[in-house]
Amino acid sequence: MTEHPLLKVEGLKKYFPVEKGFLRRVVGQVKAVDGVSLEIQAGETLGLVGESGSGKTTVGRCILRALDPTAGRIQFQIDDETTVDMANISQRELRAVRPHANMIFQDPFYSLDPRWTILDIVGEPLKLAKLAEGKELEKRVAHLMDVVGLEAKHLRRYPHAFSGGQRQRIGVARALATNPRLIVADEPVSALDVSTQAQILNLLNDLQREFGLSYLFIAHDLSVVEHISDRVAVMYVGKLVEVAPKERLFFFPKHPYTEALLSAVPTPNPDVEKNRIILPGEIANPANPPSGCYFHPRCQYVQARCQEEEPALREISPGQWVSCHFAEELELVGAPQ
Repeated sequence: MTEHPLLKVEGLKKYFPVEKGFLRRVVGQVKAVDGVSLEIQAGETLGLVGESGSGKTTVGRCILRALDPTAGRIQFQIDDETTVDMANISQRELRAVRPHANMIFQDPFYSLDPRWTILDIVGEPLKLAKLAEGKELEKRVAHLMDVVGLEAKHLRRYPHAFSGGQRQRIGVARALATNPRLIVADEPVSALDVSTQAQILNLLNDLQREFGLSYLFIAHDLSVVEHISDRVAVMYVGKLVEVAPKERLFFFPKHPYTEALLSAVPTPNPDVEKNRIILPGEIANPANPPSGCYFHPRCQYVQARCQEEEPALREISPGQWVSCHFAEELELVGAPQ
């Protein structure tokens, strides 16, 4: 890691209160994100994976301050000389920072306002940031449409006139409008068919090379993450359980949860025998997590220590961090070849 990453998250927490009764008395906390620390370098893609309910999207929204964190620091380098703590700046300061970090949303059918034209949708970030207006705004939006592979002559059409893949390209153009350094992509291809997924992923790779973008790529599909990521972070019940370079994590996983996720990755080779790991039970309740290691009720390697002592996230090999008491001892199986 470099001394000054583009994004450095330390001890990020986001708790939602559990209220009860007529007086809405707080009786507990849902620990959606509980002490997450991660880094993203300039020009890097960090894949963030886990089951539904693991806290992936909440991490992304906290980083962009769409949600206010409960605790933690989010150090974001907005230019070569200025770093801000996104978690602890005022709304006024945040407005000045927002153009440098944008989001691509999951569902292209609901993330675009059906009452607005494409010119309105893609041009709105430019207006809010006071970067362009009038003819200049139209010119810049037309250029963005060309960049993402759409025709500028369709600027005055509405979202319903476009396919799902085209709508997601419009969402990408909107995220690019203010020339950001960081883009949080929240499951940007999960609502698309396989061939369209590949087109959007290739587009994101091309844009990264052209504009020097950094991505936090949130997904549940590890085969998608493998295609686009440089490093991968695995979440379970609001915590990171493993972080490693992509090749290391896919072929030499060190956490049992990572092994189970990798066993579900499809392979195009029919001669490869797959041993799918079916985890018992459901993902733990973040409002009432189990003692010790949160994963222990579902882990096939569980020992007594796992039920009593929470493991720390520690580096067991260069760049590979794991939250498991027995990571060095376990011989886990990687993704199908």
